[in-house]
Amino acid sequence: MKLPKFLMADNSDFPEDLFVVHTEFPRFILNVEEEDVEWFDELEGEEEEITNEINSLLEQAFNFCDAEIEKYEEEE
Repeated sequence: MKLPKFLMADNSDFPEDLFVVHTEFPRFILNVEEEDVEWFDELEGEEEEITNEINSLLEQAFNFCDAEIEKYEEEE
C-alpha cells in the first residue's frame, strides 16, 4: 500500500491538539499546537546534517498542516 508522506490526525483524548504524522523515514508525530515531536526512528550521521534534515522535515510538516487547514476552510 502506498501511503502519503504526511497525514493529519486528531484524538478525542487530546481535543485541543492537532497532529501531523510523517510516514516515511524518519517517522515521527508532530503535535502542531505544542510544537512537540515524537520520533520513531533514530537519525545517524553528522550533527549538522541531522539538524538540517530535522529542520527541513519539520518545516515541511508545518507547511503541510497549514495547506490542509486552508483547504478545509475553503470547503466551508
